[in-house]
Amino acid sequence: MILAGDIGGTKTNLAWFTRDGERLTLVKHASYPSRDFATLEDVLGVFLREHPAKPEAAGFGIAGPVVNGRSRLTNLGWEVDSRPVAAMVGLPAVSLINDLGATAYGVLHLDAKDRLLLKQGAAQPGGAIAVIAAGTGLGEGGLVWDGKRYVAIPSEGGHTDFGPRDEVEMDLLRNLTAKFGRVSYERIACGPGLVNVYEFFRSRSRDPEPAWLAKERADGDPSAAIAKAALENADPEAVRALDLFVSVYGAEAGNLALKILATGGVYVGGGIAPKILKKIQEGEFVRSFVMKGRYEGLMRSMPVHVVLNDRIALYGAAHHALMQW
Repeated sequence: MILAGDIGGTKTNLAWFTRDGERLTLVKHASYPSRDFATLEDVLGVFLREHPAKPEAAGFGIAGPVVNGRSRLTNLGWEVDSRPVAAMVGLPAVSLINDLGATAYGVLHLDAKDRLLLKQGAAQPGGAIAVIAAGTGLGEGGLVWDGKRYVAIPSEGGHTDFGPRDEVEMDLLRNLTAKFGRVSYERIACGPGLVNVYEFFRSRSRDPEPAWLAKERADGDPSAAIAKAALENADPEAVRALDLFVSVYGAEAGNLALKILATGGVYVGGGIAPKILKKIQEGEFVRSFVMKGRYEGLMRSMPVHVVLNDRIALYGAAHHALMQW
C-alpha cells in the first residue's frame, strides 16, 4: 500500500494506491478542505481513521517549495516537515515534493482519456516535458530524461515577474503594482488572479457591475462566478477578463516550454483549465503559446495537452514515493 497526498491551498487530497509493476491503481480517495485543519498531520489523522491501512511507502505533493524535507504552503501557511509526518504514519521516511513535481510525475501515468490534445506537435522521445497548472495558485514544473528515467524539475516559476506584451497588459501591470508592489504571473494566471484581472477591467468600465454578478461573487467563489459570466457571455468585463487570463496563461506556458526546451510536450494541468476548456479551445491560448518571435517554428513543433484527470498529482506523489523506496 502506498499513501499519497496532494496538498493544496484549497483542498487536501489523500489516497491509497497499490502497484502492479509500473502500473499504479488508486484504491481509495478522499478530499478535505485544507482550511478546516491546522496541519497536515491533523487531516492525515482523519483520513487514516476513516480509511485505515498500513503504508509501505508514502509521498506528498506540496503547494510550496520543498527544501531539506520541509515546506511552507504558499497560499495556506501550513508548515510541513517530513519527519513528524513519517513518524505519524509509521515509516522511517516519507517523500515531499513540490505539487507540480508530483503533477509532472503523474503525467507519466495518464491514459488517453485523461488528456485532450490542444495543439498538434511531434513529441521527441526523451525530450523534456513542461507542466503548468493554474488553480489556487500558478504552478510550474517539468520532467527531464536522465538516461534511464524521467526526473522532475523543482520550480516556483509561477512567481517570476510578469512581462506585459501590449498597452493593456502594461496598464494591468501598473494597476497590480499599485495593489501588490510586485507582480508575478501568479497574480494573473490563477483563480484569485482572474479576480484581479476582472477588477482591473471593471475599474476602466463606465458601466457598474451587474448586481447579480456582484452577489454571485460575494456569496460564492468569485473567480468561478466571473468565469461563468464570461463563458455565458453575460458580462462584457468578465469576457475581457477571461480572454486576457487565457492569453497570459498561454504566453506563460510558452515561456516555460522555451526555458526547459520542452520537445517532449507540454501539459496544462490544474483545476481551472477543464472548467474553461471551451475558452481555451477558441485559439488564443495556443496563439499566445506559439508567438515567440524567432522561435515560433520550435513552438509549433511542441504538442500541448490539457490534463482532464484531477487526481494526476496523487499518482505523481505515489510515483515519487516509490522512487525513494
